[in-house]
Amino acid sequence: MKKKANVHTVRHGDGWANRSEGASRVSKKFDTQAAAAEAARQTAKARGVEHLVHGQDGQIRERNSYGNDPYPPKG
Repeated sequence: MKKKANVHTVRHGDGWANRSEGASRVSKKFDTQAAAAEAARQTAKARGVEHLVHGQDGQIRERNSYGNDPYPPKG
């Protein structure tokens, strides 16, 4: 069974874009981070995966899970 790819919101040129984990290209470009994050959030919810938002420096600054999130967490 193929694992579903998480969705990342990343800086792309002078705007923002969404990229599936492991993909070499972005799916769509946006002028603002907020617009890109909203589109990625909807994609992540539909796929049941995680959405990771990166800051201008490339570091992950927000992470939300919309998939199989076991409770209580291990460890």
